[in-house]
Amino acid sequence: MGPISSSWSFNKFFSIVFVVFAISGEFVAGYYRPGPWRYAHATFYGDETASETMGGACGYGNLFNSGYGVSTAALSTTLFKDGYGCGQCFQITCTKSPHCYYGNPSTVVTATNLCPPNWYQDSNNGGWCNPPRSHFDMAKPAFMKLANWKAGIIPVAYRRVPCKRVGGMRFQFQGNAYWLLIFVMNVGGAGDIKSMAVKGSRTNWISMSHNWGASYQAFSSLYGQALSFRVTSYTTGETIYAWNVAPANWNAGITYKSSANFR
Repeated sequence: MGPISSSWSFNKFFSIVFVVFAISGEFVAGYYRPGPWRYAHATFYGDETASETMGGACGYGNLFNSGYGVSTAALSTTLFKDGYGCGQCFQITCTKSPHCYYGNPSTVVTATNLCPPNWYQDSNNGGWCNPPRSHFDMAKPAFMKLANWKAGIIPVAYRRVPCKRVGGMRFQFQGNAYWLLIFVMNVGGAGDIKSMAVKGSRTNWISMSHNWGASYQAFSSLYGQALSFRVTSYTTGETIYAWNVAPANWNAGITYKSSANFR
């Protein structure tokens, strides 16, 4: 009876753990699941063209070329997490405001920028992005999917959701022959990155340090070698390998695509 009882206890424990992870939005069975709903506020910046949202603290550059378009937001420092929030995806819905559109519609945005604190304004009157507030400063076209833009600021409900990307991760190369700087884009699953390592065709794995936003760097002479990357998610801790992303004659300023991605 002992082994049967132990097996039953293990299965029961496993089922409980699975349910808890699924509810909290953790990594389950190879896929990132949505997290719980929380409350915050949202504003917008720029105009209908979203031209002022290009670039940003995450370093994605032209957001149309990067694949993010106008469905983006700048995060308050609480959510930005020193750049580790870059690439995360949020479902946002307008709530409890007369300015919400009928039916309280929602939209999904990708974190591409930082909304910095404004210490000269009260956190409840202008300093919307001051810690410890959770706040989204959305691209105007994204905000306009939720409410009348004349509202200025609206209460919202939000939750982390999986980033649904087409194709694999993209690696934008910067730096030089002795300093490799990589911006990682089009990350699926939880959308974020905790750490990276690079491997040349003639080297072992070399750990890369976090530079800023969604960029990682290695101070090594890697030119003339085909390069592969090991990427670990900040949220789930999952690690995947992107093999032979760039050829031996890689150059700075070029974005190389891989077939590997999180789910």
